[in-house]
This record gives sequence, structure tokens and C-alpha cells, in this order.
Amino acid sequence: MSSKLEQKETPQANGAVLPVVPGDCLTSPERGQRVEPSDFLGPDGNGVEVVLLESRANAKGVREEDALLENGSQSNESDDTSTDRGPEPASPLKETSFSIGLQVLFPFLLAGFGTVAAGMVLDIVQHWDVFKYVTEVFILVPALLGLKGNLEMTLASRLSTAANIGQMDTPKELWKMITGNMALIQVQATVVGFLASIAAVVFGWIPDGHFSIDHAVLLCASSVATAFIASLVLGMIMIGVIIGSRKMGINPDNVATPIAASLGDLITLALLSGISWGLYKELESKAYVNPLVCAFFIALLPIWIIIAKRNSATREVLYSGWEPVIIAMAISSVGGLILDRTVSDPNFAGMAVFTPVINGVGGNLVAVQASRISTYLHMSGMPGDSSETAPRKCPSPCSTFFSSDVNSRSARVLFLLVVPGHLVFLYTISSMQGGHTTLTLIFIVFYMTAALLQVLILLYIADWMVHWMWGRDLDPDNFSIPYLTALGDLIGTGLLALSFHILWLIGDRDSDVGD
Repeated sequence: MSSKLEQKETPQANGAVLPVVPGDCLTSPERGQRVEPSDFLGPDGNGVEVVLLESRANAKGVREEDALLENGSQSNESDDTSTDRGPEPASPLKETSFSIGLQVLFPFLLAGFGTVAAGMVLDIVQHWDVFKYVTEVFILVPALLGLKGNLEMTLASRLSTAANIGQMDTPKELWKMITGNMALIQVQATVVGFLASIAAVVFGWIPDGHFSIDHAVLLCASSVATAFIASLVLGMIMIGVIIGSRKMGINPDNVATPIAASLGDLITLALLSGISWGLYKELESKAYVNPLVCAFFIALLPIWIIIAKRNSATREVLYSGWEPVIIAMAISSVGGLILDRTVSDPNFAGMAVFTPVINGVGGNLVAVQASRISTYLHMSGMPGDSSETAPRKCPSPCSTFFSSDVNSRSARVLFLLVVPGHLVFLYTISSMQGGHTTLTLIFIVFYMTAALLQVLILLYIADWMVHWMWGRDLDPDNFSIPYLTALGDLIGTGLLALSFHILWLIGDRDSDVGD
């Protein structure tokens, strides 16, 4: 046997076979001691192969496991029986159902009360002149409220993953992530707001055949200004939440996306109502104000594009992240068309207060699940990598909700939060005398059925979509949540409208639907 080693490929993942040249010496990084070449010689004095395993712990291993796993929910047993081993790749999440529920519960309730407040606001402003005479504003509501799913929740999921894998540990890395992502969401918010106004004009013009240029400019100015300001405020809140979660030892995936929605609906709807009302008042005396507002925010686009383009953390998303947010906006606008046609009917006027609630709760829960699955997959590698967490082309409902893995466990916890959460929110609406509907038993049954069906469908789609995107080399943090929250808006609005329609048909007069 020749003493000269041959370099060979090894089928082991993350491993490499390297030759050992006599006279060289290696240093063990774990022990800090030198290893002499004689240690690599076989009994006959010939060389042997040395397999060096590369660990993923440098970016996604030990630091992410420490960030994601709380001490109380970690297993006390270790799979490592040797103290001589180096860092192992991150193990799957070992959070218990109780720890998941405990971390999700408070942000979920906070987000729910935010949607209740948004519903109360919509119930009031639907009687304002701008909503009565420019009814296309109703089409903007789900599209702009959906921005929290298109932009803020995607931002929260992206930053949560970055924080968990140690990409925000130093001040330089933190500032880089903040500036790039804030500039990115301003670009996306302005473009999506402009496209949402065009969709509202088209969807409002097709059924009625009536077009007003003044109303079109009003919708454009209101939508762009609302999207820009809301995204700026919510983006700053998200960054603070994620940094705070890391310092408190809480998994940002469990709290960031619900908190993004807690104030998102209320802030966005309040801004849309106030801005559209103010611009509507200026139509008669100062018609130039509306196009001026629209032009101002669009003129800022080049600045945000340059900042986002120069940042390596957001450059790729700036080029490739448009498809999900634009398609999601279109899906949400269809839900807005349903809302416009339903709320305009006096028999379904009470639906306005419940629409942000059912849509917000469904979107919040599915965003948490999608963010968790995405982080779970990032722990095993990069998008497109094959591993034991390989994408499932079509998961069965049993594997989504009844298997033993942590993602199935979190799906069960999130689904079980639907009924008690909505009961609390319905009671809050009733005690505040919101809407035009008395909470009868049959109304609660229909409402809960719609809410449970919505979340059930969304959680199953999330399990399929996130794994499917991962297999197609797409980062789910950037692509999945916009689709899922938009589908939540469409499914929630459709099921709620169907429930109100059935209640009206069967003559549930005790519920005072539409009175």
C-alpha cells in the first residue's frame, strides 16, 4: 500500500475526505492540542483516510437552538454520549404544547383585541360620507389590512429567523438588517398601495359601469399614504419586538407575527378612514391636493429602492419578492369586493364589525405556524436542501394535525385557541354594543363554524405551502405568509358572508341581523 493518500468523495452529508501529508500537523479545535502525522498512520505505516465533518452550527446550529429552546421545554437527556464530539447540527424544536400555547396566548389575545378595535372602527366609519359615496374604499379595507400579512408579518418572520440564527448579534449586523428591511417595506408598501387602489377602481367600475376620475385619484392618494405610514410605524414596532424577545429569551416566531397584527389592523384602518375622509373633504375646494399627495409618496420610491438595493440582506427580496405581495393584494381585493357588496346591503350591515376579527384571527394563527415551520426548516439547511425534513408534496390531514412532530403539535395548539379566543372577542363586541347583531346561540354556532373551518383550511395549506416552497428553493419567510393571510381574508370574508346570508334566509330575527 502506498503511503501517498488518495482524495476520495464520501457520500456523507457535510463531510469531506482530505489527504494527510506527512510533516503536517493538525490542531483539534475542540481541545486546542496538536495532532501529529503519526497519529494518522495505520499499523503498517501507511496513510489512512481522514473524514472531516463540517458542522452547520456556525450559522444555524448551537446559537439557534439556544435562542429557540427555553430551558423548561428542553429535554434533559442528551443524544451525545461522547464528550469528544464537536458541535452537532441543531436538533428539532422540542417545545411542549404547554410552552407553545403559553408563548402564543398573550400575543394572540392582544392581536385579537386589536382586530376587535378595528372592527368597531369599521362599524362606525361605514356610515361616513366617504364610505357611502365612494364605496370602493371598502374594497381597499382587506387589501390594506392585508399589508400586515404582505409586509409586516413577512418582515417579522424574516427578522425572527435572522435573529434565531445569529445574524443580528452585533450592532453592525443589527443596523444593516434594520435599514435594509425598513427601506424594502417602504418600497413594497408604496407599490402595493398604488396597485390596490387600481384594483379597487377596476372592481368598483366593472359591476356598476360608473367611473369617476376624482374618486380614482382619491383612492390612489388614500391607499398610498395609508400603506406608507402604516408600514413605517409597524415596521419600527416589529424591530423593537424582535430585539426585546431575544433579550427576554422568548422565541420571536411565537410573538412577533401576532403583535404585528395586534396594532396593524387598527392603525391601518384608522389611517385609511382619516386620510380618505380628509381628502374627500378637499375634493370640492382643493382638488389638486389628492394628486399632489399621491405624487409625493411615489416620488420617494427611488430613495428607498437605492437603500434596499445597496443592502445585501434585502437585495434579493427587492428583485424577487414582488410576486407574493402583488398576488396576495389581488386575492385580498376579491375579499374586499365581497365585503363591499355585502356591507352595502342593509340586511348585512352588521357584518362590518366581525370581518376584521375573523380575518385577523385566522391570519395571525396561520402566520405563526408558517413562521415556525420556516424556522424549523432553516435549522436543517438552506431552501432546496434535501434532509430528513424534506418537503412533502401533499401532506395528509392526519400528518398535519395528529403526528408527533413539533409542527403538528403547534397546529393543534393554534387550532384549539380558535373557539375560546373568538368567544372572548364576541363577548367584547357585544359588551361594547358593536355591530347590529345580537349574539344568539344560532349566530354563535354559525360564526364559530366559519371560524373553525377557516383556520383548519389555512393550517393545512400552510403545512403544504411552506414545504412546497422550500423544495422549490424559495425562502418561505419571504413568500408564504402573504399568500396565507390573503387566503385568510378571502376565506374568512366569504364564509362570514355565507353565514350571514344563511341566517337571513332562515329568518333568525332574534339575532337582529341587519337591523
